[in-house]
Amino acid sequence: MKFGFIGLGNMAGAIIHGMITSQQFNAADVYGMNRSREKTEDLVNKYGIQAADTIEQIMEQVDVIVIAVKPQMFEDVLPTIKKHLTNKHIVISIAAGKSLDYLHEELGSETSIFRVMPNINATIGASTSCYSTQKASAGQKAIIEKLFATVGTIVELPENLFSIFTTIGCASPAFTYLYIDSLARAAVREGMPKDMALQIAASSVLGSAQMVLQSDSHPWALIDQVCSPGGTTIQGVTSLQVNHFESTIYEAVDAVTNRDTFLQKQTVK
Repeated sequence: MKFGFIGLGNMAGAIIHGMITSQQFNAADVYGMNRSREKTEDLVNKYGIQAADTIEQIMEQVDVIVIAVKPQMFEDVLPTIKKHLTNKHIVISIAAGKSLDYLHEELGSETSIFRVMPNINATIGASTSCYSTQKASAGQKAIIEKLFATVGTIVELPENLFSIFTTIGCASPAFTYLYIDSLARAAVREGMPKDMALQIAASSVLGSAQMVLQSDSHPWALIDQVCSPGGTTIQGVTSLQVNHFESTIYEAVDAVTNRDTFLQKQTVK
């Protein structure tokens, strides 16, 4: 099985890194092309993948095509991809706002297409990813799961939940980075060096996430365990509630979900 990447931006680079360093895929079976030849050569030198100059070259060599260009470039690349599609090809799109219906309309109703959404943490092999598909076999699903397991975890979702996943799986790392930085800056205000504060804040968030995943307790039950009567932590928790911490998160989720829904509507003809 050979894999071709059309577009070699940060996410494609992270996936290729995961594929090769996991030793589950051979560099000789991975092809890539990018508008910037410099980017292509960089990944060739780093991982030993095969360079291609055109979409046609990619399509002739590979079985799995990963469309990793920006959404606004789809109109430029999809006609060429369609022209060279065969029954052997599996198509993966990792673009936000491009629905399966849109992709099937552009590439054919019988084409095996996967819509996959990894997040930025793929760069360290810790992505939370999901995929949806309409016309794929169990064997094809296994290929996609093996591929994206090299950069983290992946789960299949019905596409009507994709916009929600885009928020809590892909945009939320930015929310979490902001939270970690805010904790650290608050510690700096109290006199702690920034580097030390960041290390402590990030480690605490990591441990808290592991606690939620590994514990049988609901997050609110865990909060109650930390909040002693008349203690310090309950003062901080109630301050967050009074200042609309939870409703602010709800509004952020709504904003991202609504934007993703809007982008998908833009592709409907």
